[in-house]
Amino acid sequence: MRRGENIYYRKDKRWEGRYVVGKKKNGKTKYKSVYGKTLQEVREKLYPLKVKYQIILHIQGEATISFYEWGHQWLEEVRPGVKQSTYANYKYKLVEYVLSEIGEYRLNELDKQVGEKLLESLKRRGFAPSMIQAVFRITKQCINLAIEKELIKENPFALIKLPKVVKKQNQALTKQEQKNLETAAFEEKNGRGIPVLLALHAGLRIGEIAALTWDDLDFENNTIHVSATYQRVFSVLDAHKTELIFTDSKTATSVRSVPMSQTLKKLLVQQKQDSVSEYVVSSKNKPMEPRLLTYHFHRIRKDAGLPEVHFHQLRHTFATRCLESRGDIMSVSAMMGHSSTQMTLDTYAGSNMEQCILVVAQMEETIA
Repeated sequence: MRRGENIYYRKDKRWEGRYVVGKKKNGKTKYKSVYGKTLQEVREKLYPLKVKYQIILHIQGEATISFYEWGHQWLEEVRPGVKQSTYANYKYKLVEYVLSEIGEYRLNELDKQVGEKLLESLKRRGFAPSMIQAVFRITKQCINLAIEKELIKENPFALIKLPKVVKKQNQALTKQEQKNLETAAFEEKNGRGIPVLLALHAGLRIGEIAALTWDDLDFENNTIHVSATYQRVFSVLDAHKTELIFTDSKTATSVRSVPMSQTLKKLLVQQKQDSVSEYVVSSKNKPMEPRLLTYHFHRIRKDAGLPEVHFHQLRHTFATRCLESRGDIMSVSAMMGHSSTQMTLDTYAGSNMEQCILVVAQMEETIA
């Protein structure tokens, strides 16, 4: 028995009301139902839902595929076009932090409130603003493809206010700290101090140092060729495990040649004579993974009496020293492997305190 618009009296003596929630993959209309003991009860449940989904269909479209299913579909679509490390990063963040929280929603049910729910879950995990923004960037890419395919009409999270990332000031070591660290690194045996000096004198990233081979060093022309990185990433097969992989450098500009300082050349020539590995920094004839490089760095840092600093700050120090010596921004940017000079300026243009003291002293001389 049917009564009114999509309201039926069932054989089990209940009333059922159906409402449209969108379209299935095959294009057929997808319905959901509410139930009640009386016609009035079903009407009270049904009509607010009809209104709700009429608005959803008008604003967000008809796609009823779950965000969980769409997220995995997106991952498979982007996989061929990105590096393994990038794909592993996308998959881990999307599955662990996004789909686990809001994956049950249909695509056309995603709205600002759902986005706020996601934001609050990330804050509860104690994530820094930079991490929260990274998760939302990946989510946005996932949603944008749904928009391109006309599954939904617009980005439902566009108006969500994300916490701002406060850029840290240039964290270069002072010249005295650098000198102390270099002294401790030179005193290391078995080449354990070489990574510190490659970062301080050539600005290499830790993954680039781990992947560096003797073939990458041109002692005749005094250059270091950077083309690969060795890093630990989340496993593609099991997101809760990690694996070590070689991959091309981050971007086309990351593939570069960096001049080899005479200090560095002298040390590397000596190290090569004693090496039996194809890698500049190795452990049991295999490349030394970044975690072990980091371990040795902190041991050297403590010997040098330095406060708690990160290995990446050595790269900052290289760039800062280059700029302090009046190196032109294009050359410094090229050596750093940055995608643009603006990126170099944004990161390193701020003078450190030593430089500020020098500027004030020079100013004082002009008015004396």
